[in-house]
Amino acid sequence: MTRMTLLSLALAACVAGGCKKKSDEGGATGTATGTAPATGAPPPVQRPSQGQLQAMPPLALPDDANRAGKVALGHALFFDKRLSVDGSRACYSCHMNENGTGGADPIAIGPGDKKLTRHSPVLWNLGHAKGAFYWDGRAPTLEAVAKGAWGGPNMAVGDDKLEAKAATIGKIKGYKPLFKAAFGDEAASAERVQQALAEYMRTIVCAETAYDKFAKGDKAALTEEQQRGLDVFLGKGQCSACHTPPHFSISMQVDGGVYFNAGVGTDKPEAEVDIARMKVTNNATDWAAFKVPSLRHVARSAPYFHDGSAATLTDAVAYMANGAKANKNLSALLAPKNLTEAEIADVVKFLESLDCAEKLEEPKLP
Repeated sequence: MTRMTLLSLALAACVAGGCKKKSDEGGATGTATGTAPATGAPPPVQRPSQGQLQAMPPLALPDDANRAGKVALGHALFFDKRLSVDGSRACYSCHMNENGTGGADPIAIGPGDKKLTRHSPVLWNLGHAKGAFYWDGRAPTLEAVAKGAWGGPNMAVGDDKLEAKAATIGKIKGYKPLFKAAFGDEAASAERVQQALAEYMRTIVCAETAYDKFAKGDKAALTEEQQRGLDVFLGKGQCSACHTPPHFSISMQVDGGVYFNAGVGTDKPEAEVDIARMKVTNNATDWAAFKVPSLRHVARSAPYFHDGSAATLTDAVAYMANGAKANKNLSALLAPKNLTEAEIADVVKFLESLDCAEKLEEPKLP
């Protein structure tokens, strides 16, 4: 077992309430020895859902007097189809509210209705990620994400034409004051477009879910069914080994991200398998290993996985818990958990508590 896997499991155990000081480990009567009461009744079993839980922390950013201006510019650009090669796609086209900021299509669709290679992931809390973006972690910054989506097939402008496209956008009368507020003058450039888009994406925050309220002490925020699901999520299901709270992705808490082979998409000839992280690292142990996605707003972002192959959340949970496809690099964490249908249903109900209260607001474009 790798060091990262051990770290994942240790984190999961702590989240589940297993990391306690000895002084906290009293029995049902609160005695120092933790013995059962005189009646002989066993001490109550501590449910993971009733232990200490973490709510989403605020995002720390360096000081920038022009950040508000950059966010406003990036907000407009994010929704503007004129940024694409043919005016048919905006960033928002693949990350809409009604799809939980993920994609409605199993595989993303670019300009000219060209099918791309992977499913569009949700964008919540991307600012918390530590130097690894996209399913394979190939982009080290959100600025690089903006450039990759803009110049690549998502918007199909082409890396060699980004400056020309930026100049075209900059000539639009309404954009001139936005560039000036963001950067001190009206000059538009590809780098400035990327910086503005990145700053806006850092504002796509999900921190007010029912789970967060529960973690902060509002014990009425989750139903009993959802609390049972959280017990399974943190306990028997071992879901939190990869989808560690409060981000619900261990990848967002580790520099460079964390990648696992979950067997998704490996039931085909090997030459046709998406090798994912291995394409970035050339390391055979990364074959078909993908970055762990966040589960925030997951109930609203079907279909699931990097290839959109799970149509429903129940399908996705059942696959991860009991049905991962065997292959030469399958993570040991994907061993069957033998969850019952009732336990899977409870987990699904818990995941619904991760619905984000926030949404992306469509601006009036320049």
